[in-house]
Amino acid sequence: MMTSHLEREIHEQPDAAARLLERESAHVLAIAKAIRQFNPEYVVIAARGTSDNAARYAQYLMGSQIGWTVALAAPSLHTLYKTPPRMGRALVIGISQSGQSEDVRQVIADARSEGAITVSITNDPNSPLAGLASYHLPLHAEKEHAVAATKTYTAELMAMAMLTTAIRDGAGFDGALAHVPAAMRHTLELARPLLEWTPNYGSLSRYAVLGRGFNYATAYEISLKIKELCYVPGEEYSEADFRHGPIAVVQPGFPVIVVNPSGVPYPLLHDLIQKMKDRSADTIVISDSDEAAPLASHFIKTAAVEEWLSPLVCVIPGQMLAMGWAAARGNSLDAPTGLSKVTNTV
Repeated sequence: MMTSHLEREIHEQPDAAARLLERESAHVLAIAKAIRQFNPEYVVIAARGTSDNAARYAQYLMGSQIGWTVALAAPSLHTLYKTPPRMGRALVIGISQSGQSEDVRQVIADARSEGAITVSITNDPNSPLAGLASYHLPLHAEKEHAVAATKTYTAELMAMAMLTTAIRDGAGFDGALAHVPAAMRHTLELARPLLEWTPNYGSLSRYAVLGRGFNYATAYEISLKIKELCYVPGEEYSEADFRHGPIAVVQPGFPVIVVNPSGVPYPLLHDLIQKMKDRSADTIVISDSDEAAPLASHFIKTAAVEEWLSPLVCVIPGQMLAMGWAAARGNSLDAPTGLSKVTNTV
């Protein structure tokens, strides 16, 4: 029996992704057509918090699938410094679960005033951000009650995957998208055993999360969920950056979460997992491949999908880890101390 909104919403993610695919496919194709006609020279994405991690995913996604340069906006240039950069030839996307954040809205407003094509992605079609952009893509994730975002995050990833493939292909979607909801459901089942050992982490005091490529964003998002729910400081790194100095912090027993699905970065991260074992780290590996299981302190299996879609499944065990660790510490799962569901920054 599920006892929190957070747990229920983690398990609602496959349905949310499927609903978005079903309800917005025709709309996304229309948005993609307008973007192709505009022919942007580059992409700027404005977001905060969890949505910023969806933007990190989009950097790799649009870069690899379309060849576009994708930059993350600096909203303070628009609000605090009043010096917005030139964006007239850009596709500018605002991502926000609530659509309330003033700084994200200002980026979109400035971009429109310069002639850019703008798209907003929110879970509230009546939000200020939704009404501001040239085009709005609603997430259809339904109301999210827990403060820590889960189903809205994976819906944002799905929205970006739909939009990217529609722009790339012109008249349709990559068939791999249709298999993602089932892979998410399977991953929820595969990850269930982790709740048996997460109570051992009630005294967690530090950690690191590693990923690379498409799952650089996943490392950031898992780390954010742990900070939000467990009130524990930790760091998130690209596998490459971690080797450039931060690896020195790893002592026996140091918790390291490694996100390593099959794909281009796999051998590099697998080598790093071996180095973590050599240092006697407490290594938790999230992967669709069993190869790392003997090297890991804990191995969490995921369903296999194409690498560019793997963030939609790999983040789920990380969400469950954060939930299990928070429960072990006696923390509220639905209303973490000092946080609110809507954060409006300027």
